Amino acid sequence: MIGIDLINTSRMQQMIEKFGDKALSRFLSDDEKALVKNYKTAAGFWATKEAVSKALGTGIGAECSFFDIKIYKDEKGAPKLSLSKKLVEQFKIVDAALSITHDGEYAIAAVSIKVSTTTDKIKQF
Repeated sequence: MIGIDLINTSRMQQMIEKFGDKALSRFLSDDEKALVKNYKTAAGFWATKEAVSKALGTGIGAECSFFDIKIYKDEKGAPKLSLSKKLVEQFKIVDAALSITHDGEYAIAAVSIKVSTTTDKIKQF
């Protein structure tokens, strides 16, 4: 399953200017907030969480909240995903990959989620 999200980083900049840390606390854990360098990084994290929810087909809501998804960095600084036990079990998730990029005033996140199925093969024709 694949999800993608695009955000104009100025939206995040305005949220942070208006609400400060409360804007970040709306969708990020304390550990994630520690990784945020600026509003563009925060926008990329927002796009990531939206992309995960889109890959699952739920959107952000009761089935998948912002806090069911955590972003961390590996030893090389690449962003990685950690998902709640609830999501992993409900959707039978076995792997996930993430890519975040920025271009000008846009942040884009692409997420690929692999789930376990009984057939676990691509459809044939």
